[in-house]
Amino acid sequence: MKKNKLFRSVVSLSMACAVTLGTMQSASACTTVAVGKDASDTGSVLVAHTCDGWYDHRIQIVEGGTHAAGEMVDIYNDPCTATKSEVTLVGQVPQAEETYTYFNIAYPFMNEKGVVISEFTWSGRSEVGSPEGMMVIANLEMLGLQRAATARETIEVMGAMAEKYGYCDGGECLLVADQNEVWIFEVCGGGPLWTQGSEAPGAHWAARRVPDDQVFAGANRSRLGVIDFNDPDNYMWSTDITALPKQMGWWNDGEEFNFTKIFNPEPYGYEFYASRREWRVFSLLAPSQDFPVLDRQSHYDFTIVPDELVSIQDIMDIYSDHLEGTEYDMTKGLAAGPFGNPHRWQVPGSMKPEYASSEDWEREIAQFRCTYAFVAELRPDMPGEIGSVLWFGEDCPDTTVYTPIYAGTTRVPEEWSTGDRKSFDQNCAWWAFNFVGNYAQLNWNAMYPVIRERKAGIESEYFAEQAEIDAKALELYNTSGVDAAKEYLTNYVYSNMEELNDTWWAFAWELVGTYYDGIQINEDGSSTTLGYPTEWLEAVKFGETSLADKGESIPGGEEPAPSAEPTAAPAPSAAPAPADPGPSSAPAVNTTSSNSTALLIGSACVIVAAIAAVVILQKKKQ
Repeated sequence: MKKNKLFRSVVSLSMACAVTLGTMQSASACTTVAVGKDASDTGSVLVAHTCDGWYDHRIQIVEGGTHAAGEMVDIYNDPCTATKSEVTLVGQVPQAEETYTYFNIAYPFMNEKGVVISEFTWSGRSEVGSPEGMMVIANLEMLGLQRAATARETIEVMGAMAEKYGYCDGGECLLVADQNEVWIFEVCGGGPLWTQGSEAPGAHWAARRVPDDQVFAGANRSRLGVIDFNDPDNYMWSTDITALPKQMGWWNDGEEFNFTKIFNPEPYGYEFYASRREWRVFSLLAPSQDFPVLDRQSHYDFTIVPDELVSIQDIMDIYSDHLEGTEYDMTKGLAAGPFGNPHRWQVPGSMKPEYASSEDWEREIAQFRCTYAFVAELRPDMPGEIGSVLWFGEDCPDTTVYTPIYAGTTRVPEEWSTGDRKSFDQNCAWWAFNFVGNYAQLNWNAMYPVIRERKAGIESEYFAEQAEIDAKALELYNTSGVDAAKEYLTNYVYSNMEELNDTWWAFAWELVGTYYDGIQINEDGSSTTLGYPTEWLEAVKFGETSLADKGESIPGGEEPAPSAEPTAAPAPSAAPAPADPGPSSAPAVNTTSSNSTALLIGSACVIVAAIAAVVILQKKKQ
């Protein structure tokens, strides 16, 4: 009993860091959706991801193969932000005898066998931080996709690696899917006293299977809920998962083991940061259930049954959502400006009104700062290389175009595998989509419908030819082997991506030549003045100063003050100096790319606590 109290009091030293961590939480926050195969309109598993924030947009295909005994795999810190900051080598692990080809990006998303992973961060308790751990979430994804051919195998690999080598990232959730099922995997650290070589597990993790006829949505707070230790068919969990929670007083024998409440009792963000998006997904897919809006302490069911079977296009549409038609509609009100712009730049805490210092803009699903999004369809009636298709879009999901990438693809064009985020690059596909999304914000109401029409036209062509592409790939697979099928699919994917890059850059310059200086150039060369909505002009009191000078007033407004002799305008005050953004030319934004970065300060505090614990425990032994 004394030992538990000592452990609890020493580890709680790290709680002093929680406030610091709370101010550094990632604004780079993702939204995920998973659909069981019996809940989709094609009998396929669907899994989707928006990667919101500054992450690595480059698709790198890492070839699998056989490996010699003694070969090692390098492990790097925070590889998902390689376009933002340099990664460093933190360790090595033994290579597997055989590995699969996988697609590496900020968060590795697919392998050649058709396993797909999407991700979101929930951060969680600082007390479980493991500064001695080697793995961050992207490392686990890489290793899992390299070494596993099914979702269950992938979870087993990631869990084993996290336990053996230690997990030093913040709490994370992965949606791990194959052509038959989808699992929700959540992981956090093993605690500050864990060290390399320890017999204790270096991570706490658990996984829960999504029922085949249901839908899951997750957004920046733990969603795993209660673990049923009597149902290993639908739940998986780490070694000694109850030990630390019991020592810390977070859980007692006889109670249900609620992973969410134990490891993520205080979700980050404003009150509805995560729940608003969960509510929106569920409300769009099952409006008959009239879901209430919940705060961050309340939770929806783990999964829901949709009103109708869900299509891949349904998920794409959800990912373009700005809360239209609800009381939270981001396209309405003065904050949307005169042209219904749903996007809101981030507001540093120092700029917020005092009455709303802890509040934020509503969190829409379609975020302007999204690096990429995808919706994957994993069809069970074909080999994984053909049946698993990941529809990938660079930048924000509302203005991107989803292009199909088959699991058997072995290369992509340079425009999609390279590119610098710190400087404008016309040889990079990501910049084409980012440019169009940003340019549209000059007059959203005018340009967004045009973008959506162009986007829909391209995607419709992809969908229309898919059956033919599948059939040809299957024929090659059955007559000439998997390599022939993969080469055929690779050529198809490659040519699509090359053409899309060229098409979208041309479209970007078309928009520039059509919308400028408040006008629209028509096909016959004439121009149309776009102007402003009358309601907005009234709201900003259009003409007020001129009317006042004439002794008149806006109808319904106050009478103008008596005119006075004009006085010289005061000299403009000096603008406050902007905060130094550091060596990067990118704007300073209150984001972190991964909780492994945000936890640096917290980790230092945890290390101090761990050292203190070791000293105290040694003295106790003496």
